Amino acid sequence: MKLTKILALAATLVAFSAQAADKLTVAATAVPHAEILEFVKPKLADQGVDMDVKVFTDYVQPNIQVAQERMDANFFQHQPYLTEFNDGKGTNLVSVVGVHVEPFGAYSNKIESLDDLEEGATIAIPNDPTNGGRALLLLQKAGLITLKDESKITATPRDIAENPLDLDFYELEAATLPRVLGQVDVAMINTNYALEAGLNPTEDALIIEGADSPYVNILVARPDNKDSEAMQKLADVLTSEDVKSFIQEKYEGAVVPAF
Repeated sequence: MKLTKILALAATLVAFSAQAADKLTVAATAVPHAEILEFVKPKLADQGVDMDVKVFTDYVQPNIQVAQERMDANFFQHQPYLTEFNDGKGTNLVSVVGVHVEPFGAYSNKIESLDDLEEGATIAIPNDPTNGGRALLLLQKAGLITLKDESKITATPRDIAENPLDLDFYELEAATLPRVLGQVDVAMINTNYALEAGLNPTEDALIIEGADSPYVNILVARPDNKDSEAMQKLADVLTSEDVKSFIQEKYEGAVVPAF
């Protein structure tokens, strides 16, 4: 073999090795985020990026892990939550790209319609500011309550101005809400946790956000790595036509593409 061919082959192998060595670690909640990431993992590998997906069950550690540079990115949250988290924790995480909306819903094992709610009924909502506020805004849209500031996305039960049925609110960790369905009249549940619990948002929810929800779930990274080649490749595959079709076919309206 001629020297030029040997050198060319060596260069190709070095380039291939460098490409294959490109890695991303991404924190995600199980459904649908990790499922979507696992779907694009082979497509990313074809582009020389080896992605490791780590599943979390809460909404705090994925951001902490990225902020402390133990993970490269996360995929589980919407911008209002990220903004609130950054402000509260002093972090500086940033959105890379918006991927999908998970319409937030109200669920019950005790009633078949919100019209069946009786005075003093118990309502469980997430205890983090943005998702709790999101739940209250949805209940306001249903005509059950009125908030002092009718557009406040971080509202808490203390911000309720009118509560005609004297509904009793319980603020709980978002991940635990499906497990308390038998103990409260209504639980306001994020779609990812509803899906994990075997609930069908389009069939089981008493009320659900529309596809025009502003709570688009985003890929999140740090300012120092958000523009890296590997991160941009992930952003591109997450907003591809293949992913749009995957979301539409797998989740049948429970998760809606936002691109």
